[in-house]
Amino acid sequence: LTAALAVVEPASSGLGGGAFWLLYHASDDKYVLVDGREKAPALARRRMYQDDQGNVIKGESLNGPLAAGIPGVPAGIVYLANNYGRLPLAQSLAPAIDYAEHGFRVTPRYHGMMSFRQDVVKASPAAAAIFLDNNKAPEVGYRIVQKDLAGALKLIGEQGYDGFYHGELAQKMVTDIRNHGGIWSLDDLASYKIIERKPVVSEYRGIKIVTGPPPSSGVIIGETLNILENFNLNSMEPVDRSHYIIEAMRRAYRDRAVYLGDPDFVDVPVNRLLDKVYAEAMALTINPDKATPSSELSDTPGLSKAGMTTTHFSIIDGDGNRVAATLSINLPFGSGFVPEGTGILLNDEMDDFSIKRMTPNAYGLTGNEANSIQPGKRPLSSMSPTFLETGDRIGILGTPGGSRIISMIILSILDFAAGHGPDSWVSLPRFHHQYLPDVVMFERPAFTREEQVKLIGYGYKLRGSSRPWGNMQAILWDKKTGKVSAASDPRGEGEAKVIYK
Repeated sequence: LTAALAVVEPASSGLGGGAFWLLYHASDDKYVLVDGREKAPALARRRMYQDDQGNVIKGESLNGPLAAGIPGVPAGIVYLANNYGRLPLAQSLAPAIDYAEHGFRVTPRYHGMMSFRQDVVKASPAAAAIFLDNNKAPEVGYRIVQKDLAGALKLIGEQGYDGFYHGELAQKMVTDIRNHGGIWSLDDLASYKIIERKPVVSEYRGIKIVTGPPPSSGVIIGETLNILENFNLNSMEPVDRSHYIIEAMRRAYRDRAVYLGDPDFVDVPVNRLLDKVYAEAMALTINPDKATPSSELSDTPGLSKAGMTTTHFSIIDGDGNRVAATLSINLPFGSGFVPEGTGILLNDEMDDFSIKRMTPNAYGLTGNEANSIQPGKRPLSSMSPTFLETGDRIGILGTPGGSRIISMIILSILDFAAGHGPDSWVSLPRFHHQYLPDVVMFERPAFTREEQVKLIGYGYKLRGSSRPWGNMQAILWDKKTGKVSAASDPRGEGEAKVIYK
């Protein structure tokens, strides 16, 4: 499925990107996070996207091959097949190869995203030849055929890891990337390795929450819910409930900016951030009828953009094995660059580093030293595939959405706690606060006019959007009845299926 999505959702994921796969292996009761996040090339430097005066160079970390980290999706596909798969790798890749060879039809979502990024894609002749129609966003129904990508997938199927990270394909990628200002090397590709990490586990009102550890952001989900556990949300009026959720998000996102990064490079205080006593102290700082200005924590401005890129899938099988996988190449169509003759659309995940201290990235997220650029380092990610467990219910969920992934997962967990099912989790109106900018962003159905007036009276700045965000995919297993239900976000494309054999 990872490979198939890499073909048919090039705006959101691909072999040139990264991923986290959260797994539960039922036979040995094992949880694991398979980390296929991109890595910074060996020539990457802390100030590589700044000019001589220390100013961020616009677009350098977003467009073209210099913006690309070393991809982890191909290594992840091979690793999963070798360690957790039931089918030979070549057989698993066959549907993706077929999609690449015969093409897929442009959808309204593809057209809209390409309209946003077509100038960037047009700058790469190889990318333009694949993804544009006469250098313009193709109309709905146009067929996208990716012969070179089919060839890359065949190499991976035949040679495994070596098919992508060594040999002819690797040489083609490095040569063309270098010719266009990038800094990849053959050693960068050869040295890429998948890492198995222990998931973050927290608890909210009897719900066990299993999610991604750093460089994922699952710890921020746990911290937010720990803060909220100090309040009886169910007894509150909707606007007051939203107030406390916003304030908890604000404090947890602040800690994300300060403390989180690649745990192989920095000491991330996970235990402290998930400590219930620490959360209680944070809860005590929340004023019941007044917003806490983020300027009391920092006076750094930010800028946020909506997120429909990245992709997610959730799976459970008849044996109880589970997968929650979130895949990304960052902005729509990543860096917009395809090395000639490879079909590999490169990510622009280098922008997820803190390219300058407390300077917002494309999604408005700020960062500190913990997430600074270093060779071989993985950038911090908002991707947070998640399992929810009680004595009689199992939930599997995740979503794209950039910086808003975390808040969307939090709102869905609260909905799970209220006893609702996946149709509700994926459909409920969303709101979001990420510490900086100091603005509450919301889908317009989230707050009534009266609630907006009250929130403004509390001191909030509101920014409503008529554009929805996210594309959540969720599953619920009712262990009492044995029934499995699934839901696909109505904001996105596709549908959920439950197949009994």
